[in-house]
Amino acid sequence: MRNLTFVLAEISDFIAKDYPGLITALHSAHPPIRQPAFPQKAKRKKKLEMARIKVHELRQKNKTELLAQLKDLKAELALLRVAKVTGGAPNKLSKIKVVRLSIAQVLTVISQKQKSALREAYKNKKYLPLDLRPKKTRAIRRRLTKHQASLKTEKEKKKEMYFPMRKYAIKV
Repeated sequence: MRNLTFVLAEISDFIAKDYPGLITALHSAHPPIRQPAFPQKAKRKKKLEMARIKVHELRQKNKTELLAQLKDLKAELALLRVAKVTGGAPNKLSKIKVVRLSIAQVLTVISQKQKSALREAYKNKKYLPLDLRPKKTRAIRRRLTKHQASLKTEKEKKKEMYFPMRKYAIKV
């Protein structure tokens, strides 16, 4: 093969002297194929996979765009499930997992945006909705606040004022 390309190169040089426009026309229609110096192993084909959705791109979209994308993904999933039942191609069956993951990502971004909007709305209000309050444990939630626990009655305050803690040291 290498000898043939060498001969073709010599012939094309010979023709180029007599007919300069012909070679450029031939090369533009069919560019020369370069053979590697060493034979390479056959490259494995990459597995065909649907492009996964990037979450940072989802976060830039507004709610209507997200809902439209969710609708499209659900429709695609329905088609893939039909293909699964009717014995569709294996690449369609492997696509189901990717589409389900994409649906989950879109739903997650929608709920996160909704929750952050609610947090912003209730930022300086007296009461928060239960799902926006910190979860902690049941006992901690029922406990008195630090301010409530530190409050003292009038009687207690007077007692502390009239009988303060004595400060003294014993000489040895």
